[in-house]
Amino acid sequence: MSDKITRVATDVGGTFTDLVYFETDTRTGAQSVRTEKSDTTPPEFEKGVLDVLAKAGVALDSLDFLAHGTTVVINSLTERKGAKVGLITTRGFRDVLEIGRGNRPDFFNLKYKKPEPFVARYLRRELAGRIDFHGNEQVPLDLADLAPIVADFKADGVTAVAICFIHAYANPSHEEAALAELRRLWPEVIAVASHQITREWREYERTSTTILSAYVQPAAQRYLERLETGLRDQGYAGGLYVMQSNCGVDTVDSIKQTPITMVESGPASGFWGAAELGRIIGEPDVLALDIGGTTAKCSLIKGGHVTIKTDYWIERDRKSAGYPIMVPVVDLVEIGNGGGSIAWVDEFDKLHVGPRSAGAVPGPAAYGRGGVNATTTDANLALGRINKDYFVGGNVVADMEALNGALAELGGKLKMSNIEVARGIVRIANSNMVNALKLVSVNRGYDPRDFTMVVFGGGGPMHGAELGKELGVKKVVVPRGASVFSAWGMLMSDLRRDYFVTQLMDADDHQSLSGLLNRTRERAIADFARGNVPADKVSITGLVRVRYQNQEFAVEVPLPAGEPSPVSMAELIANFHDAYEREYTYRLDAGVEIIGLHLVAASEVGKLEITRLERTGASLEAAIKGRREVDYATDGVHEATIYDGTRLEPGMSFAGPAVIEDPGTTVVIQPGNRVSIDDYGNIHIAIEG
Repeated sequence: MSDKITRVATDVGGTFTDLVYFETDTRTGAQSVRTEKSDTTPPEFEKGVLDVLAKAGVALDSLDFLAHGTTVVINSLTERKGAKVGLITTRGFRDVLEIGRGNRPDFFNLKYKKPEPFVARYLRRELAGRIDFHGNEQVPLDLADLAPIVADFKADGVTAVAICFIHAYANPSHEEAALAELRRLWPEVIAVASHQITREWREYERTSTTILSAYVQPAAQRYLERLETGLRDQGYAGGLYVMQSNCGVDTVDSIKQTPITMVESGPASGFWGAAELGRIIGEPDVLALDIGGTTAKCSLIKGGHVTIKTDYWIERDRKSAGYPIMVPVVDLVEIGNGGGSIAWVDEFDKLHVGPRSAGAVPGPAAYGRGGVNATTTDANLALGRINKDYFVGGNVVADMEALNGALAELGGKLKMSNIEVARGIVRIANSNMVNALKLVSVNRGYDPRDFTMVVFGGGGPMHGAELGKELGVKKVVVPRGASVFSAWGMLMSDLRRDYFVTQLMDADDHQSLSGLLNRTRERAIADFARGNVPADKVSITGLVRVRYQNQEFAVEVPLPAGEPSPVSMAELIANFHDAYEREYTYRLDAGVEIIGLHLVAASEVGKLEITRLERTGASLEAAIKGRREVDYATDGVHEATIYDGTRLEPGMSFAGPAVIEDPGTTVVIQPGNRVSIDDYGNIHIAIEG
């Protein structure tokens, strides 16, 4: 038996595919860490994963644990590269998908058009049968019309079928019968029913979710199977775990059945990693910011708890209502502002940054791959914040001629110098990200001054200190391995499944709540048992969804310890009033009702425990690479001390102006800020003032 345990996580992003490798000596507890990045390789994303494994020199036959996050689902949706889907629903309800909600954002646009449904009306078919909202059968299910529907679907080239019946969240028996008969009539078709994904009410959202899951399932299955084959061919014999959107991993076989659950798998792992890092360093209240090549994403973590919601939409913006996906997703705000975000000038000579991105190909102008548009990365390079002689960790020779040409094109339109344009790009990008951070904090009743900001991704450390100063946070923390932190977060994740169940009841009805809790708990234990996880290895926590009577919006309140009782229900109601007031700024003297339960079931599967780093006694001077002038965009031009991030050790401290250069990212430290390195190699930046 080996004395070493090796764990690897890979994360496919829009621009780069990241890898983190941990090797732990079981005798001494010593850990060695390797990180690596390679280009993402669309549409064959598995090639990028195999490339980064090879680049890092990982021996797959010696691995004990492998976790993976991917953008394949969100890419399939946004690029419309999914299956041709047919819908089977309750008679009279096939137009639910097209009716949608009256939530059009462009409210006064008389020419507004709703988003085009993913399933055309002629492929939305109906069966007789009816369940009421209590779960009682009103009309028996009639499957006589299913065979003709299957024949029509085959003739029309349908490759995936979604089944969604009215009130199936309360009683899935009709969906189960229809799904079984469909598989008997058409064994080779990919089919999914709504109850397999969600047990929440709202017919439009459930229908949309089921259709989108069916839409991406063939592409996701093919991708995961190709990845499995590639790993097996190179000697990997262990299990493959896939990151979901709920901050937990699941087995690849489970994910293949409902791949829509990994729609935001990459961001989820980063925010879970931020919560775990906060626990390790004693900072449970965290504002987490992930700046990648294409987007910036942020989330608020309170008391070490990452909020999970099912109110998730894709392609929702100021002009489109978008499409709902009712699966557990980390509560986040995402904007099109990453390192590759393109700067542009509108018809009113106003400078903008994003949301369009240069991506991995051609990338920023300085990559020298034919890119002609100036990006946030180009602006940071022009200002000396990024070292042109250590560009992309020294792996790319910066094309300064192309960079200057791209900035000059914008400067000509704005009548500004290249440096002025670069400063403007950085300031606008910072402003966009501050606004996003306020959406998850100030707009929800939280004061950023009570939080520590954790910044990661390739661009997070570049902008983090400036954003922290603007928001007034306690301090900014840059994790060790910040550029691949999302992959690191996967190694900190549990096997996790979230169960959202709708059932209306009075807020003092502890018996109904107890029954619902027990049924959902039994269902979770049974699900884990099918994956060979015994009941004593599964931890279960519950949250109750509560609202004022006849209101639309509910908030989640932690379930008090022990079985529901009159005393615990009174505590639950009191906690609800507090949570509601924090979210909406007021409370009501009105009746309260419970609309359902959110149960979280989790089990550890090779979770990593981080150990403290050794102190070699090396001097801080040994980490100094030199000095150069840096334009801080908002704090003037200063001569900054340049530090080699790989030589910084626990206990070291210094003050800005400074820049820390790491192979994967650059940390920009403003004048007056204090820096210290903790026992785990994380960089703590105390903001001046």
